[in-house]
Amino acid sequence: MLRKLTLDQINDWFTIGKMVTNVELLGSPPAFPAEAARDEAQRRDAALSSDPEAEGQAEAPAEAPVLAQAQAEAQNQDQEQAPAEAQAMQALPWRLLGEKSAETEYIDKYRQLEAQEFYLYFLDHLISGSDKTGPRPPSARPSNVVHIPETAYEYPDLPVSRCKEEVISLIESNSVVIIHGATGSGKSTQLPQYVLDHYLQRSTYCNIVVTQPRKIGASSIARWISRERGWVLGGLVGYQVGLEKIATEDTKLIYMTTGVLLQKIVSAKSLVEFTHIFIDELSPHLLEEPVITRAVYEVAISLIQMFDDLDMKESGAKTQSGSPFLSERSSVLVFLPGLGEINYMHELLTNMVHKRLQVYPLHSSVTLEEQNNVFLSPVPGYRKIILSTNIAESSVTVPDVKYVIDFCLTRTLVCDEDTNYQSLRLSWASKTSCEQRKGRAGRVSKGYCYRLVHKDFWDNSIPNHVIPEMLRCPLGSTILKLKLLDMGEPRALLATALSPPSLSDIERTILLLKEVGALAVSGRREDDNPHDGELTFLGRVLAQLPVSQQLGKLIVLGHVFGCLDECLIIAASLSLKNFFAMPFRQHLDGYRNKVNFAGSSRSDCIALVEAFRAWQTCRQRGELRHPKDELDWGRLNYIQIKRIREVAELYEELKTRISQFNMYVDSRRPVMDQEYTYKQRFILQVVLAGAFYPNYFTFGQPDEEIATRELAGKDPKTTVVLKHIPPYGFLYHQQLQSLFRQCGQVKSIVFDGAKAFVEFSRNPTERFKTLPAVYMAIKMSQLKVSLELSVHSAEEIEAKVPGGAVSKLRNTRVNVDFQKKTVDPVQVSFNMVDKSRTITDLLLTVEVTEVVEVGHFWGYRTDEKNWEFLKSLTAEINRLTLVPLPVHPHPDQVCLAPFADSDKESYFRAQVLYVSGNSAEVFFVDYGNRARVALGVLMEMPCQFLELPFQALEFKICKMRPSARCLVCGERWSGGASQRFSSLVGGRTLLVKVFSMVHSVLHVDAYLPSGLQDTVSVRGILISQGYAEPAEEPYESKQSHEVLKGLFSKSVEDLTDMSMASPVKDDEKHLIRILLESFSSNKLGNPNCKAALHGPFNPYELKCHSLTRTSKFRYVWIEKESINSVIISDSPEDAHQRLLVAASLSVNTTGSTMLLRETSLMPHIPGLPALLSMLFAPVMELRVDQDGRCYTGVLCGLGCNPTTGAPVLPEHDMELAFDVQFSVEDIVEINILRAAVNKLVCDGPNGSKCLGPERIAQLQDNSRQKLLGLFCQLKPREKVVPKWYEKPYEWNQVDPKLVMEQADRESSRGKNTFLYQLHKLIVLSS
Repeated sequence: MLRKLTLDQINDWFTIGKMVTNVELLGSPPAFPAEAARDEAQRRDAALSSDPEAEGQAEAPAEAPVLAQAQAEAQNQDQEQAPAEAQAMQALPWRLLGEKSAETEYIDKYRQLEAQEFYLYFLDHLISGSDKTGPRPPSARPSNVVHIPETAYEYPDLPVSRCKEEVISLIESNSVVIIHGATGSGKSTQLPQYVLDHYLQRSTYCNIVVTQPRKIGASSIARWISRERGWVLGGLVGYQVGLEKIATEDTKLIYMTTGVLLQKIVSAKSLVEFTHIFIDELSPHLLEEPVITRAVYEVAISLIQMFDDLDMKESGAKTQSGSPFLSERSSVLVFLPGLGEINYMHELLTNMVHKRLQVYPLHSSVTLEEQNNVFLSPVPGYRKIILSTNIAESSVTVPDVKYVIDFCLTRTLVCDEDTNYQSLRLSWASKTSCEQRKGRAGRVSKGYCYRLVHKDFWDNSIPNHVIPEMLRCPLGSTILKLKLLDMGEPRALLATALSPPSLSDIERTILLLKEVGALAVSGRREDDNPHDGELTFLGRVLAQLPVSQQLGKLIVLGHVFGCLDECLIIAASLSLKNFFAMPFRQHLDGYRNKVNFAGSSRSDCIALVEAFRAWQTCRQRGELRHPKDELDWGRLNYIQIKRIREVAELYEELKTRISQFNMYVDSRRPVMDQEYTYKQRFILQVVLAGAFYPNYFTFGQPDEEIATRELAGKDPKTTVVLKHIPPYGFLYHQQLQSLFRQCGQVKSIVFDGAKAFVEFSRNPTERFKTLPAVYMAIKMSQLKVSLELSVHSAEEIEAKVPGGAVSKLRNTRVNVDFQKKTVDPVQVSFNMVDKSRTITDLLLTVEVTEVVEVGHFWGYRTDEKNWEFLKSLTAEINRLTLVPLPVHPHPDQVCLAPFADSDKESYFRAQVLYVSGNSAEVFFVDYGNRARVALGVLMEMPCQFLELPFQALEFKICKMRPSARCLVCGERWSGGASQRFSSLVGGRTLLVKVFSMVHSVLHVDAYLPSGLQDTVSVRGILISQGYAEPAEEPYESKQSHEVLKGLFSKSVEDLTDMSMASPVKDDEKHLIRILLESFSSNKLGNPNCKAALHGPFNPYELKCHSLTRTSKFRYVWIEKESINSVIISDSPEDAHQRLLVAASLSVNTTGSTMLLRETSLMPHIPGLPALLSMLFAPVMELRVDQDGRCYTGVLCGLGCNPTTGAPVLPEHDMELAFDVQFSVEDIVEINILRAAVNKLVCDGPNGSKCLGPERIAQLQDNSRQKLLGLFCQLKPREKVVPKWYEKPYEWNQVDPKLVMEQADRESSRGKNTFLYQLHKLIVLSS
């Protein structure tokens, strides 16, 4: 549809000026001059080239009840005849909309203006000496233009070629021409060539640009044209996609993506660089929510099975030789709306083993290697089936497809009305898209297309076109570009669009840009314009970057806090397809690899940085010189090389673009103290929180008492639970162990009725944390990995085993210990009593032999009785004749290993930690120390020594946790804290007072001797020196403490009698042995049943919820590729809120569920969620208690309307209750830090662009120090019970007399375009 503009408006629009108003519809389509088209067609030879757009034409066979079927047959030009040509012309499915009416005066005037502008542009570049790259006026005839005669190239006879002269005439006579043509009519490939040849033959200057919606489309069409015409790619024809530009100053026809063209226009603020702009494939992507039923899937399956008969019928009709028709089975392309549907269809097809099918998924998330499989020829006799989204609609062409099955569905990107978050909504594809899909069939032979909808539904309900993108997608980048052009209020300019967005959408986008900081938030709310705002320094940067607003802000904050390089890597990575590979059937391995790159950061973004730098380092070392080496490295690390290379290109491009704003990656080597790496990581995490505000989420607390009961006293850090275990489950312990082999080493499995507790091995010299194996097991459950056992029925077992007494084992609790290779019945009881046999007093004297981390160490008792036992055990072991290990050593294996003490080497009981080369790291289980020994000296442990309890004790200092400073400056404890603790306890004799015993670990108070009789608490020293802070003990520890107090109130004799009570029944052991022997000797026969297990589960797995008002009660789902798709609480006793930040959010169709992508779990620092919210919120209002003595919470958001008191952006308001005490000094520190940020991101004479490198470095160091100081206070903030404000989300709740305004000195000078306004303080009563 055309719109009529006055001469002044045209001048305003195409240069820089006023708003465009007074818009009206113009004209009607002219009739076709058929004679000219036929004349043109007769001058063409009828040879069809391999044009990538050449499509088949459809013929419709009879319709099935559930199908509207379209049959596409490729044109064969050798058989085409003149009458058919004339008929095709009459039924031509494309039309031209031009304007040749009398009302063309304004067009003529516009073309005069355009010529003047070209001429002035030319003179300007000629004078400046840069005319080589600039456009020339239309009258200029440069000498380097090659004249190509009309006969030099014969165009293919496509529908568009029959109207060539008409098209050129319309283009020459009109400023805007709309051409509508069927897929394959030659729009993309032929029309630009016609114009190019028209100008080349007249030796007239032209510079033609053609846009394509996808990169692959732009590059492939340019390559095809250059190949067809025999031109060098980058000569007359070229392309530019993203950062890849294959073009020179001689290029006259260039294909590019729409975004590249838009960036060029915004940068130049003019269209004069190009003589012709072809906007190709304007295809914005809708009806009520559709569903795919099982019946529709079955129709698709039936069709695929029917194709064999169709192939045979056609083969029999065409071949006389009688060759087997199935040697070459045609390929099938199935259009499905998304990955979930592709997975379902894939499963249905792969189950049809006898049908000889090769099934390939084609989706933007599958790896490039998997995408390339669709182009391979199938194995002879097999049929290739491609399950694709609309990626195969236009971007990817598979030439051997004969059949297309179209579900007529797509997923459309829309904006959720409540949250403004994007959502991929299932909707009916438009008829335009379906026609495009039909054209994928019949490229090389007769083709067929089957649409899985009723004919009536197709005619009456499927939309012809879809809702334009401007009406359903965020407008942020559009409005920023309009602000940069400085052409007035965005709402007035957007009103002139072909499909103008609603005023409410524009207002909402303005508010979101103010929230992100691209438009300034006035310190005085009455000055704010809801329809517009002043562009900030950040806004100017965002408008120039090819990344989203949040990622642009990430880059700017990275510059402020000295982590620009990391932020550039993250921004480049998140702007493109994820380079981490999650192969279709190897998702668990891909997830494990990503977790390894993230380390302890629990951040997807940091995983991207580490992986990118690992790749960079290998390249710099020369390890990836050969492409094969690089591809092998990528496969090993589950990284897609092509995509990481694209990230590297965008990273370099972003570096270049931000240099115009005086932002550079610091090339100086940082002062590398031992804590620098950890501080840098923490600062990066804070910057991520700042960039992605308000995408904040926190977690519900697990109920420790219920979780303890669910795990039956097992350690949650090492154990997962399985349900639906079949009767006599212990018989299948080896099957069960093998199911978890990909997760980690299984130490033991306890079978308890229909449950099983799978415990993984923990390295005794590693810190307390949830094992990676537990995460992998929970991930298996999330990925719905099938866990099946081959089993015997209970009746069969009881019938075949003699004696009939085995039925009593049905409910017996059985422990399978893989380390000791035993299968024994165990009692259902609190395990504290059994362990207490090793402790005869709550006060112990211990020798420390191994420090694991601060507060965690190993040792052994030095009392006389224990020392005598250890000496006699050692003597007994070394009297025996020892034999080497019968098998190669492996982790977790128990054996005998040598240790030299006082120049004498003796053998001791040991556990293998890991094997490396010809040596192994072993842990001495009676003393608690470790050593590296040669594999050849390891000896087998005799059975009698396996049964004796290990004498080394594991200790954890109770009631303490790392301070905030330690969490920031170390992995968990800082280097300084580790050194201090080692110096206090390493190799020393300590007095320990036992508080509790949890999972065989003694929680204790440790004391150092001081003077003759005094002692000093180790915990007290660590807290007083700022390394630790007081903490609660876990529920299990408190419960154990009460049990221990009860036990030790009795005499030692009573305790010994109690610990020896309730011996295990020998008959149960005997029955278990009989059953196991029957099973292993195959007396029961082969298992004839399958048992599907449920799980694994861990009751400490966390679920998160949003902090923003509109999303607080929505269900939250973290995408399965994210590291944090599984989160398990390491410290459930800690009630302080923990924060999760998401880089991007989307919602499901109903808006009930939010999907989080690229998440980062923040360090567990008390008060961190509130601190980050106050630091990065545009506006906040503090809550005070009734007496006005302390702050109890904060409301963060965009503030409220001063007149009505209504929230400006209520959906994103966050109400928080403090769980630590914040003072006036804390708020002042936050404001000081916000002011420090403003100094580095502001305009004006003292702005960022005017600062020298030394001043920038000084300001960055200042910002970093203030940031670290805010979080790492020497004295920890006091813990308080959260008090929720009685009027949540209400603004203006404070007496104005108590409000103290704070402002930068510069804020009153001229326009206030700072990134952050200073928060208002509330004066507290003394």
